[in-house]
Amino acid sequence: MPSTRIDSAMGEKISRIVGGIQSLPTPPIVFTQIQKILNNPDTSAYDVATILQEDAGMSAKVLKLTNSAYYGLSRTIEAVKQAVVIVGLEAVKNLVLSASVFDMFAAKGIDREAQDYFWRHSLAAAFGARLLARQLDSKISFHPEAGFSAGLLHDIGKMVISVYMAEERRKIMQAKAEKPTIPDHAVEGEALGYNHSQVGAFLADHWQLPPKLVEAIEFHHFPQAAPSSENSLPYLIHLANYLAKLTFDVGTNKGNSYLEPLQKEALDTIGVAEQDIMAFVNPLREEYLKAETFIAMARGLG
Repeated sequence: MPSTRIDSAMGEKISRIVGGIQSLPTPPIVFTQIQKILNNPDTSAYDVATILQEDAGMSAKVLKLTNSAYYGLSRTIEAVKQAVVIVGLEAVKNLVLSASVFDMFAAKGIDREAQDYFWRHSLAAAFGARLLARQLDSKISFHPEAGFSAGLLHDIGKMVISVYMAEERRKIMQAKAEKPTIPDHAVEGEALGYNHSQVGAFLADHWQLPPKLVEAIEFHHFPQAAPSSENSLPYLIHLANYLAKLTFDVGTNKGNSYLEPLQKEALDTIGVAEQDIMAFVNPLREEYLKAETFIAMARGLG
Protein backbone atom coordinates (compact mmCIF):
# COMPACT_ATOMS: atom_id res chain seq x y z
CA MET A 1 0.00 0.00 0.00
CA PRO A 2 1.41 3.42 -0.93
CA SER A 3 1.87 5.84 1.95
CA THR A 4 1.84 9.61 1.97
CA ARG A 5 3.71 9.80 5.26
CA ILE A 6 6.25 12.60 5.33
CA ASP A 7 9.56 11.19 6.59
CA SER A 8 12.22 13.53 7.90
CA ALA A 9 14.13 13.77 4.60
CA MET A 10 10.99 14.44 2.59
CA GLY A 11 9.75 16.87 5.22
CA GLU A 12 12.98 18.82 4.94
CA LYS A 13 12.66 18.87 1.15
CA ILE A 14 9.08 20.15 1.23
CA SER A 15 9.96 22.64 3.95
CA ARG A 16 12.85 23.96 1.87
CA ILE A 17 10.79 24.25 -1.31
CA VAL A 18 7.43 25.44 0.01
CA GLY A 19 8.78 27.27 3.05
CA GLY A 20 11.10 29.18 0.76
CA ILE A 21 8.22 30.76 -1.16
CA GLN A 22 8.42 34.39 -0.10
CA SER A 23 4.82 35.22 -1.04
CA LEU A 24 3.24 32.12 0.52
CA PRO A 25 -0.13 33.33 1.85
CA THR A 26 -0.86 33.65 5.55
CA PRO A 27 -4.31 33.73 7.14
CA PRO A 28 -5.71 37.12 8.18
CA ILE A 29 -5.32 38.11 11.82
CA VAL A 30 -9.03 37.68 12.49
CA PHE A 31 -8.90 33.99 11.51
CA THR A 32 -5.84 33.36 13.67
CA GLN A 33 -7.49 35.05 16.63
CA ILE A 34 -10.75 33.13 16.26
CA GLN A 35 -8.87 29.85 15.85
CA LYS A 36 -7.04 30.59 19.10
CA ILE A 37 -10.00 31.59 21.25
CA LEU A 38 -12.12 28.66 20.09
CA ASN A 39 -9.61 26.38 21.78
CA ASN A 40 -10.88 27.87 25.05
CA PRO A 41 -14.01 26.01 26.23
CA ASP A 42 -15.24 29.20 27.93
CA THR A 43 -15.34 31.19 24.67
CA SER A 44 -18.69 32.87 24.06
CA ALA A 45 -20.52 34.23 21.02
CA TYR A 46 -19.69 37.69 22.33
CA ASP A 47 -15.95 36.91 22.24
CA VAL A 48 -16.08 35.74 18.61
CA ALA A 49 -18.30 38.64 17.54
CA THR A 50 -15.94 41.13 19.17
CA ILE A 51 -13.03 39.85 17.10
CA LEU A 52 -15.04 39.75 13.88
CA GLN A 53 -16.28 43.29 14.34
CA GLU A 54 -12.68 44.52 14.19
CA ASP A 55 -12.58 43.47 10.52
CA ALA A 56 -15.46 45.08 8.63
CA GLY A 57 -14.73 43.18 5.42
CA MET A 58 -14.70 39.80 7.11
CA SER A 59 -17.84 40.66 9.09
CA ALA A 60 -19.66 41.48 5.86
CA LYS A 61 -18.61 38.18 4.28
CA VAL A 62 -19.65 36.16 7.31
CA LEU A 63 -23.06 37.83 7.29
CA LYS A 64 -23.42 37.24 3.55
CA LEU A 65 -22.67 33.53 3.93
CA THR A 66 -24.92 33.25 7.00
CA ASN A 67 -27.80 34.76 5.01
CA SER A 68 -27.18 32.55 1.97
CA ALA A 69 -29.54 29.83 0.80
CA TYR A 70 -27.22 27.24 2.30
CA TYR A 71 -28.42 27.99 5.82
CA GLY A 72 -32.00 28.67 4.77
CA LEU A 73 -32.76 31.02 7.65
CA SER A 74 -36.26 32.42 7.82
CA ARG A 75 -35.10 35.98 8.54
CA THR A 76 -32.19 38.17 7.59
CA ILE A 77 -29.33 38.27 10.08
CA GLU A 78 -27.91 41.77 10.38
CA ALA A 79 -25.45 41.52 13.29
CA VAL A 80 -22.35 39.37 13.61
CA LYS A 81 -23.15 38.34 17.18
CA GLN A 82 -26.57 37.20 16.06
CA ALA A 83 -24.96 35.13 13.30
CA VAL A 84 -22.62 33.46 15.80
CA VAL A 85 -25.51 32.58 18.11
CA ILE A 86 -27.70 31.18 15.33
CA VAL A 87 -25.26 29.10 13.28
CA GLY A 88 -22.82 28.30 16.11
CA LEU A 89 -19.20 28.97 16.97
CA GLU A 90 -17.70 26.17 14.88
CA ALA A 91 -19.82 27.04 11.85
CA VAL A 92 -18.75 30.70 12.05
CA LYS A 93 -15.12 29.57 12.25
CA ASN A 94 -15.70 27.70 8.99
CA LEU A 95 -17.27 30.76 7.39
CA VAL A 96 -14.19 32.79 8.36
CA LEU A 97 -11.93 30.00 7.10
CA SER A 98 -13.80 29.87 3.78
CA ALA A 99 -13.67 33.63 3.23
CA SER A 100 -10.01 33.77 4.30
CA VAL A 101 -8.82 30.99 2.00
CA PHE A 102 -10.80 32.34 -0.96
CA ASP A 103 -9.17 35.73 -0.46
CA MET A 104 -5.67 34.32 -0.06
CA PHE A 105 -5.74 32.59 -3.44
CA ALA A 106 -7.98 34.97 -5.39
CA ALA A 107 -6.77 36.55 -8.64
CA LYS A 108 -3.40 34.78 -8.62
CA GLY A 109 -3.14 34.59 -12.39
CA ILE A 110 -3.71 30.87 -12.86
CA ASP A 111 -6.09 29.37 -15.39
CA ARG A 112 -9.60 30.54 -14.51
CA GLU A 113 -11.28 27.28 -15.46
CA ALA A 114 -8.83 25.23 -13.40
CA GLN A 115 -9.27 27.53 -10.40
CA ASP A 116 -13.05 27.33 -10.73
CA TYR A 117 -12.92 23.53 -10.81
CA PHE A 118 -10.59 23.45 -7.83
CA TRP A 119 -12.92 25.45 -5.57
CA ARG A 120 -16.03 23.65 -6.74
CA HIS A 121 -14.46 20.29 -5.93
CA SER A 122 -13.12 21.56 -2.59
CA LEU A 123 -16.51 22.91 -1.59
CA ALA A 124 -18.24 19.73 -2.75
CA ALA A 125 -15.88 17.76 -0.50
CA ALA A 126 -16.55 20.17 2.38
CA PHE A 127 -20.33 19.92 2.01
CA GLY A 128 -20.04 16.17 1.47
CA ALA A 129 -17.98 15.73 4.62
CA ARG A 130 -20.53 17.64 6.68
CA LEU A 131 -23.37 15.61 5.14
CA LEU A 132 -21.67 12.26 5.74
CA ALA A 133 -20.73 13.21 9.30
CA ARG A 134 -24.36 13.98 10.09
CA GLN A 135 -26.09 11.11 8.34
CA LEU A 136 -23.72 8.20 7.64
CA ASP A 137 -24.36 5.13 9.76
CA SER A 138 -20.85 3.92 10.60
CA LYS A 139 -18.74 2.55 13.44
CA ILE A 140 -16.88 5.86 13.68
CA SER A 141 -18.46 9.16 14.67
CA PHE A 142 -17.40 12.29 12.81
CA HIS A 143 -17.58 16.00 13.65
CA PRO A 144 -19.54 17.82 10.87
CA GLU A 145 -17.83 21.22 11.18
CA ALA A 146 -14.34 19.75 11.48
CA GLY A 147 -15.20 17.75 8.38
CA PHE A 148 -16.15 20.93 6.53
CA SER A 149 -12.79 22.55 7.35
CA ALA A 150 -10.79 19.51 6.28
CA GLY A 151 -12.87 19.01 3.15
CA LEU A 152 -12.38 22.61 2.09
CA LEU A 153 -8.60 22.37 2.53
CA HIS A 154 -7.92 18.74 1.58
CA ASP A 155 -6.46 19.65 -1.84
CA ILE A 156 -5.00 23.06 -0.94
CA GLY A 157 -1.56 21.74 -1.85
CA LYS A 158 -2.69 21.64 -5.48
CA MET A 159 -3.38 25.36 -5.33
CA VAL A 160 0.06 26.02 -3.84
CA ILE A 161 1.70 24.06 -6.65
CA SER A 162 -0.39 25.78 -9.34
CA VAL A 163 0.16 29.31 -8.04
CA TYR A 164 3.68 29.25 -6.62
CA MET A 165 5.54 26.31 -8.18
CA ALA A 166 5.47 26.80 -11.96
CA GLU A 167 8.27 24.38 -12.83
CA GLU A 168 6.84 21.63 -10.60
CA ARG A 169 3.40 22.17 -12.12
CA ARG A 170 4.88 21.84 -15.63
CA LYS A 171 6.41 18.48 -14.68
CA ILE A 172 3.09 17.29 -13.25
CA MET A 173 1.12 18.31 -16.36
CA GLN A 174 3.60 16.50 -18.59
CA ALA A 175 3.36 13.36 -16.45
CA LYS A 176 -0.46 13.53 -16.42
CA ALA A 177 -0.54 13.74 -20.20
CA GLU A 178 1.46 10.52 -20.35
CA LYS A 179 -0.59 8.73 -17.66
CA PRO A 180 -4.12 10.20 -17.65
CA THR A 181 -5.76 7.33 -15.78
CA ILE A 182 -3.76 7.29 -12.57
CA PRO A 183 -4.57 9.45 -9.51
CA ASP A 184 -3.14 12.95 -9.23
CA HIS A 185 -1.18 12.17 -6.07
CA ALA A 186 0.52 9.22 -7.82
CA VAL A 187 1.42 11.36 -10.85
CA GLU A 188 2.83 14.03 -8.56
CA GLY A 189 4.80 11.49 -6.58
CA GLU A 190 6.44 10.15 -9.73
CA ALA A 191 7.16 13.61 -11.12
CA LEU A 192 8.29 15.36 -7.92
CA GLY A 193 8.95 12.77 -5.24
CA TYR A 194 6.12 14.23 -3.11
CA ASN A 195 2.48 15.16 -3.69
CA HIS A 196 -0.20 17.77 -3.07
CA SER A 197 -1.35 16.12 0.17
CA GLN A 198 2.08 16.60 1.68
CA VAL A 199 2.39 20.17 0.40
CA GLY A 200 -1.06 20.96 1.79
CA ALA A 201 -0.19 19.46 5.17
CA PHE A 202 2.93 21.61 5.31
CA LEU A 203 0.89 24.74 4.57
CA ALA A 204 -1.77 23.86 7.16
CA ASP A 205 0.93 23.29 9.76
CA HIS A 206 2.56 26.58 8.71
CA TRP A 207 -0.81 28.25 9.35
CA GLN A 208 -0.88 26.60 12.80
CA LEU A 209 -4.13 24.79 12.10
CA PRO A 210 -5.15 21.95 14.45
CA PRO A 211 -2.97 18.82 14.14
CA LYS A 212 -5.99 16.62 13.37
CA LEU A 213 -6.87 18.83 10.41
CA VAL A 214 -3.24 18.77 9.20
CA GLU A 215 -3.31 14.98 9.42
CA ALA A 216 -6.60 14.80 7.48
CA ILE A 217 -5.07 16.81 4.63
CA GLU A 218 -1.93 14.66 4.54
CA PHE A 219 -3.70 11.29 4.68
CA HIS A 220 -7.00 11.77 2.86
CA HIS A 221 -5.94 9.31 0.14
CA PHE A 222 -4.69 6.67 2.62
CA PRO A 223 -6.38 7.36 5.98
CA GLN A 224 -5.33 4.05 7.46
CA ALA A 225 -1.69 5.23 7.21
CA ALA A 226 -2.31 8.17 9.57
CA PRO A 227 -0.31 7.84 12.80
CA SER A 228 -3.14 8.91 15.11
CA SER A 229 -5.64 6.10 15.56
CA GLU A 230 -8.01 8.44 17.41
CA ASN A 231 -8.35 10.91 14.53
CA SER A 232 -11.39 10.10 12.39
CA LEU A 233 -10.98 13.09 10.04
CA PRO A 234 -8.71 11.37 7.46
CA TYR A 235 -11.37 8.69 7.02
CA LEU A 236 -14.16 11.22 6.63
CA ILE A 237 -12.26 13.23 4.02
CA HIS A 238 -11.32 10.05 2.17
CA LEU A 239 -15.04 9.35 1.82
CA ALA A 240 -15.97 12.97 1.05
CA ASN A 241 -13.34 13.30 -1.67
CA TYR A 242 -14.67 10.15 -3.32
CA LEU A 243 -18.26 11.33 -2.98
CA ALA A 244 -17.45 14.73 -4.50
CA LYS A 245 -15.77 13.17 -7.52
CA LEU A 246 -18.48 10.54 -7.93
CA THR A 247 -21.18 13.23 -7.82
CA PHE A 248 -19.66 15.87 -10.09
CA ASP A 249 -16.70 14.47 -12.07
CA VAL A 250 -17.39 10.94 -13.26
CA GLY A 251 -18.35 10.90 -16.93
CA THR A 252 -17.12 14.46 -17.50
CA ASN A 253 -13.87 16.06 -18.62
CA LYS A 254 -13.51 18.10 -15.43
CA GLY A 255 -10.22 17.98 -13.55
CA ASN A 256 -8.92 14.42 -13.28
CA SER A 257 -12.18 12.51 -13.72
CA TYR A 258 -10.52 9.19 -12.83
CA LEU A 259 -12.36 7.88 -9.78
CA GLU A 260 -9.79 6.60 -7.35
CA PRO A 261 -11.19 3.54 -5.53
CA LEU A 262 -12.07 3.76 -1.88
CA GLN A 263 -9.49 2.06 0.30
CA LYS A 264 -10.84 -1.31 1.45
CA GLU A 265 -8.99 -1.06 4.77
CA ALA A 266 -10.59 2.33 5.35
CA LEU A 267 -14.08 1.02 4.54
CA ASP A 268 -13.56 -1.92 6.90
CA THR A 269 -12.37 0.39 9.68
CA ILE A 270 -15.34 2.71 9.26
CA GLY A 271 -17.77 -0.16 8.83
CA VAL A 272 -19.38 0.94 5.57
CA ALA A 273 -19.55 -0.30 1.98
CA GLU A 274 -19.08 1.65 -1.24
CA GLN A 275 -22.83 1.51 -1.84
CA ASP A 276 -23.38 3.38 1.44
CA ILE A 277 -21.39 6.33 0.08
CA MET A 278 -23.08 6.20 -3.34
CA ALA A 279 -26.43 6.73 -1.61
CA PHE A 280 -25.33 10.29 -0.79
CA VAL A 281 -24.90 11.46 -4.41
CA ASN A 282 -28.34 13.05 -4.71
CA PRO A 283 -28.31 14.56 -1.20
CA LEU A 284 -24.94 16.17 -1.99
CA ARG A 285 -26.31 17.60 -5.23
CA GLU A 286 -29.15 19.15 -3.25
CA GLU A 287 -26.72 20.62 -0.69
CA TYR A 288 -24.52 21.98 -3.43
CA LEU A 289 -27.38 23.74 -5.19
CA LYS A 290 -27.80 25.91 -2.09
CA ALA A 291 -24.16 26.94 -2.01
CA GLU A 292 -23.87 29.47 -4.84
CA THR A 293 -22.83 32.23 -2.43
CA PHE A 294 -19.81 30.14 -1.40
CA ILE A 295 -19.03 29.46 -5.08
CA ALA A 296 -19.29 33.13 -6.01
CA MET A 297 -17.01 34.13 -3.15
CA ALA A 298 -14.46 31.48 -4.13
CA ARG A 299 -14.44 32.91 -7.65
CA GLY A 300 -13.85 36.40 -6.32
CA LEU A 301 -17.37 37.55 -7.17
CA GLY A 302 -18.80 37.61 -3.64
